[in-house]
Amino acid sequence: MQLSHERPDYAWVVRGADARHVRVNDRVLERSFALAPDHLLEDWAPPASAVALEPAHLQPLLALSPELVVLGTGGRQVFPPPAVLAACLTRGIGIEVMDNAAAARTYNVLAGEGRRVVVAFLLG
Repeated sequence: MQLSHERPDYAWVVRGADARHVRVNDRVLERSFALAPDHLLEDWAPPASAVALEPAHLQPLLALSPELVVLGTGGRQVFPPPAVLAACLTRGIGIEVMDNAAAARTYNVLAGEGRRVVVAFLLG
């Protein structure tokens, strides 16, 4: 059987994630960042914990016009304050909160389907 390596139709692929590191394409990122299929936001500067997030922290993500925001909150799922969720939901943008490994898998599936998804990873 011959195997072939398929390349995705989008620029940024998450190859692995845990609480402290995320591998994007061939790079290992160790600071919190956000990612869309066609955009990498390395300068996103949220607090270290999801419970300290504020709606203003989502503005750079929402500027990418996603239909869904996937928030990776480290090694375990930690929900941000209700105002952060409302910042998305009142604009008709979905938001899902999960640990970083699950966020990576979800992003890859949705990006592979051509969805307008933004994933944000809290690392620390």
